[in-house]
Amino acid sequence: MKVFLTGASSGIGVALARAYAASAAPGSLTLGLFARRQEALLEVAGEIATAYGQKVVTYIGDVRVPADLQHAGAEFLSRFGAPDIVIANAGVSRGTLTEYAEDLPAFAAVFETNVLGMVHTFQPFLAAMRAAGGGTLVGIASVAGFRGLPGSGAYSASKAAAISYLESLRVEERAQGIKVVTLCPGYIATPLTAKNPYKMPFLLQPDDAAARMLRVIAAGRKFAVVPWQMAIVGRLLRCLPRWIYDRVLAGKKRKPRVP
Repeated sequence: MKVFLTGASSGIGVALARAYAASAAPGSLTLGLFARRQEALLEVAGEIATAYGQKVVTYIGDVRVPADLQHAGAEFLSRFGAPDIVIANAGVSRGTLTEYAEDLPAFAAVFETNVLGMVHTFQPFLAAMRAAGGGTLVGIASVAGFRGLPGSGAYSASKAAAISYLESLRVEERAQGIKVVTLCPGYIATPLTAKNPYKMPFLLQPDDAAARMLRVIAAGRKFAVVPWQMAIVGRLLRCLPRWIYDRVLAGKKRKPRVP
């Protein structure tokens, strides 16, 4: 099996890489790991190669830069052929408020990473996967994309956009034999959630979340919330009339802005 994964140097990305390495027989898996932080990525790759006996190749780059992923994709394809699974996992979360001009770059960075980064991840592989007759594209969205969360306008909007983009892509690729899986995590104990000043129901550890995600991907499900309990929370939030939603959320603690 061949898996290409972005955002592989921390959080969910590391947990997914480990989960795939542990689930396959030694030497039967090729992992292409892509991330910005070279030192952290090389450490993860070395650990996985040593502990699980899998082939791991690394690519340093930024998902916001199409050329970085085109280069990585071309190199992976030339060495290993079309991947079986491509996971667009790289993402950022920042507290943002529209009233502050200094937050405008943060809005741009969040959208470029969480939405365009997903497009940049999939694009280099689509032609080869179509020629190979199939494969699976996985996008990591979020329950935060179900409704707009105050103080997280950039993050919520970017994840809502990611959900819609993945749905469009799923329909486009159906006739090509390529599956598209939308994964919406709830709260996962990663650096992205470490500074949240509010309660996080059904918080999962990364390894637990990754194991659940692998089962969803293997089953070829179109859409899944992890953990399933957060799907209930998400549905309830979606059903709330706007006047109730506004009143309930207005006074809640918000993700802190990062200067």
